[in-house]
Amino acid sequence: MNFFAVDRSAEDEGETEWERIRAQYPLQEPFLNLNNAAVSPPPLVVEEAMVDAYRFISRNPDYNMWSRLDTALPGIKRELAELIDCSPKEIALNRNSSEGLSTAIFGIPLAKGDQVLISTWDYPSVRAGWLQRQQREGVEVVNCAFDLLDSDENIIEAYLQAMTPRTRVLQLTHMYHWNGRVLPVKRLCEIARERNIMTIVDGAQTFAQMRVSFRELDCDFFVTSLHKWLGAPVGNGMLIVNDRQIDRTWPLLAPFDQPALRIDKFDHWNLGTYNSAVQAGIAPAIQFHKAIGADRMHARLRELTRYWVGLAQEIPGFRLHTPTDTDSLGAIILFSIDGLDMKELERDLREKHQVHVKYRTVEHIEGLRVSPHIYMLKSDLDAFVTALRSALK
Repeated sequence: MNFFAVDRSAEDEGETEWERIRAQYPLQEPFLNLNNAAVSPPPLVVEEAMVDAYRFISRNPDYNMWSRLDTALPGIKRELAELIDCSPKEIALNRNSSEGLSTAIFGIPLAKGDQVLISTWDYPSVRAGWLQRQQREGVEVVNCAFDLLDSDENIIEAYLQAMTPRTRVLQLTHMYHWNGRVLPVKRLCEIARERNIMTIVDGAQTFAQMRVSFRELDCDFFVTSLHKWLGAPVGNGMLIVNDRQIDRTWPLLAPFDQPALRIDKFDHWNLGTYNSAVQAGIAPAIQFHKAIGADRMHARLRELTRYWVGLAQEIPGFRLHTPTDTDSLGAIILFSIDGLDMKELERDLREKHQVHVKYRTVEHIEGLRVSPHIYMLKSDLDAFVTALRSALK
């Protein structure tokens, strides 16, 4: 499926090629959408595939869903496995990252007194899940203390200092949704393996935004949402369970078939009736993404981020809460303006300037999260910074 010709030899493509890519997406209105870290719009070909599949289901729901559309799922898993470098037999399809993370959090067998190491910065529902196990089962949840702007070396040292002989699970966020900070997850997983500690990696913000290899990370669980940077329809997620952990991990929902076939016990069909049309959009989303390439997509997102930050950094009081001098920088940035109410600024940008960003606050950090996508142009970011300057007046 050839969506657009790609000239990979050009180091600086300019905006012309990206204008062609932009034309493959639905128009974003009424707002300039700078909150793609939450949910990204699917390319038009993905939207059409899902709508066509839904109409197809309506003609004979029971047969067309289970006996027709679902026959494509093994092939979809093979394509996803190729993207993230794992076995298709390690992939379960579900609805989102929160569901996949809950499967790992509640499925890992632990005893009273076993320690789970999390951080203050992990996704709120992840922390809530582990704290629920602590309250119900006596599992001990330990917070690893570090700052989002600390160096990789200091963060690794913080995790090392927090580990004890009773640490059984290391909960890690690959890229924090708060500010786009990428953790040295590969090294932390390596340290955990040396100590026989299981690892769960929340990859909601990294998969498809940049190149990710499950084999290189060698974690026990990797979880992501496919409706973020891959551009699949809303309501698609992926859970990867390392083959060494499949048999010992409990499913979140009781499997329909007994005995459940290995990875199948984690799959979406244990929900009961679900909308197969949503998953019909995964394959075209994969093809669209492959036509661009993970490295090229990451480079473009990094370029867009540095572009708008370069324009905005001259604004008096402009303060970044994301490290930008790193190759792992992607599309997510958190910023604030000294002395201003950032919640009010978010509202003004949306209501008066038709710009949608996301207010975020956690611990001592507060600001606006900005996350462009590849369908956006530098002219869009010019408009954003112009709106920001106007709002500040």
